Amino acid sequence: MVRSNRTVKVKIEQDEEAPIERRVLAVEIMKISAALSHLLDSGLNERAIVALVADATDVGRPDIRAVLTSLKTLHREFCH
Repeated sequence: MVRSNRTVKVKIEQDEEAPIERRVLAVEIMKISAALSHLLDSGLNERAIVALVADATDVGRPDIRAVLTSLKTLHREFCH
């Protein structure tokens, strides 16, 4: 996996007939970040979470760690 410090711009495309309000998306993103924080505060450390996800999927541990790291700060990236 190649790591980069570059900023990635994400374009959210929605169904034109049933768009979701930006506020609703922001709230859901904040919930995802909060859920990960709650999980980490529950006593399961990040290493245990990575192991559980890796055992349940075909996703590699480095990729899982990268996703967990981004989930922690997701709200800062998209909810400003």
